[in-house]
Formats: sequence, C-alpha cells, structure tokens
Amino acid sequence: MSELRKDPIVERWVIISDDPVRSPALVGQTGQGEPGGLCPFCPGNEHLCPPEILANRPNDSSPNDPQWNLRVIPSRSPLLVVEEEYKRMGEGLYDKITGVGANEVIIETPRHETRQGRMSVPEFENLFWAYRDRIIDLKKDARMRYVLIYKNSGSFSGATLDHTYSLLMALPIVPRSILDEIEGAKKHFHYKERCIFCDVVRQEIQLETRVVCESDEFLAIEPFAPRLPFETWVLPKRHVPRFENIEPREIHDLACLFKEVLCRLDAGLNCPSYNYYIHTAPFGNECDPYFHWHIEILPRLVPRTGLEWGSELYLNSTPPEEAARFLRLLVV
Repeated sequence: MSELRKDPIVERWVIISDDPVRSPALVGQTGQGEPGGLCPFCPGNEHLCPPEILANRPNDSSPNDPQWNLRVIPSRSPLLVVEEEYKRMGEGLYDKITGVGANEVIIETPRHETRQGRMSVPEFENLFWAYRDRIIDLKKDARMRYVLIYKNSGSFSGATLDHTYSLLMALPIVPRSILDEIEGAKKHFHYKERCIFCDVVRQEIQLETRVVCESDEFLAIEPFAPRLPFETWVLPKRHVPRFENIEPREIHDLACLFKEVLCRLDAGLNCPSYNYYIHTAPFGNECDPYFHWHIEILPRLVPRTGLEWGSELYLNSTPPEEAARFLRLLVV
C-alpha cells in the first residue's frame, strides 16, 4: 500500500510506500529485465507484461500480439492504483491521501533500442500521440488532478531496463514544481498581461545566443538559469497551456525537433544518462491564459551535491550560452 503525505511547512506532497523494492517500471534493477537477459519489452515477450492499455499496431493484429509499433501497459509494481478509493485524511496537523492514481509504462518501439535518439521520426510521432491520448483518457477520472509524463534514460537516471520506455503517473494532487511555475507565470501575467513563456520564446528567438535549434512550431533552448549543465527546454511557439491540446501538424514538427535535440545531446555529450518530463497545465481552466506547456530535458552529467539538496541553489559550471553554441554547431 502507498499513500501521499503533505509536508505542512512547504506544502510538498511525497509518496510513501511500504514496499522498499517497489519501482515505477517493471523490474527493480537496470538490465535486460528477466533472469537470463530476457527483455519483457521486446516483441514475443508480451506474456511477461500486464495486458496493454493502448497500442499502435497494424489493423490485422490483435491486442497483446507481437505485431505492434508502440504499447502502453500498466506498471507491474504501481506506486498508485486506480482501484484505490480516494480518501483524504488528517493525522493531527498532517494531511494525507490514499494511494489513488495510475502508473503506466510506454514502450516506445518494438526494437530493443537503448537510445531514444536512434528512433525514427514516425516512432516519435507515435510516442507523442500516445502521451496525448493517455492524458485525455485519464482526465475522465474526476479524482485525478495532474498527469506527469517523464522519462529515465541511462544508469544514472533511474532507468530499470535497457529497452527505451517512458513513464506516466496520474496523480490526485498537483506537484509542487508545477504550482511554483503556475504562481510565477500568474504574477507575470497580472503585471504585464502576457504569458511569460511566450515572452521567453520571443526573446530567445531574437537573441539567438541560447537557441539550440528551431522549427516552424517549436523552439529548443538552454534556459537562462539552468540547474544542470546542458539542461534543455523545448517550448511550443503557439501559446497552449496543456500538452493534450497539441495539434496534428505540431506532432510531426515536435517529433523532428525532439529527435534532433536528443541526437545533439548524444553526439556532444557521449550518450549521457538523462531525464525529461512534460510540464503541462493541471486539469481545469484557471491557468490557461498564463501557463504554457513545455518539455525539460536534464542530462545527468554531475551528481547533485549537498549545496543543492540543502538550499535548492544549483551550481552549474557550464554557462547556457556556451552550451547552446556547442550543441548548435554539432553536425548530426
């Protein structure tokens, strides 16, 4: 059993699990996954996974058969489950919620590929459509307030399998990091009556010094104050608060640009471990005028130090202007 507990001082929610080996992916250690090196994500091994929730497959194939292009399955060891009854409880001054939610695994390609950047543009398109479709479906559950889509890639990222995959967690709360972004964006909007993310896009295009690459619909930049070396953001040029409202023409454009960004990071940083996540607006419309969905990519080149843990004051030895120039000049 798991539960969500709220820190009463900083109002940060954490998940407390009574199973110390529980993992949001299928297995608990990095590698092929099963004894003998058998990968449960490869075609032909569908019996090693829970039944699929969603799949991109040829019309003549059946659910859970080996013919597929992408699969979404429930986590075999979920931290949060939809079957749990939603209950909000108090324990003195403390608040907690039962472990209701959803954990899903998006198997991005049938090929046993360890690097996401080696996927094709159509495979990235399938991936972004799957992200969109799962958010829309989980939105129907009135208990959910937020869906976080994220990826762990490489041994220093928290990945548990070599086969490339993404993760999804539906939550009955809004994470603190999202609330902080919303509050900052709201203050800017009330002062200037403009979306701060749109202002960032316009200014970075004008300056060019922190731009990694650009397409018709999207911009990839090194943010002005990056927490980690080569932290990279991908932002839509169109103001849109939530990822699930992405348009078909944008899916292809995003697939092309995102693949290029990952290829540049792989080429320039020797295939680093990395995490990325999609920050999208919570369910509801209250922050639509001033929030702007985006993807944050965090290469894991250096460990987090006591300074950073203790103060949230990050030390970055690579100025974003230098990082952007280095990535921009790579031939990929």
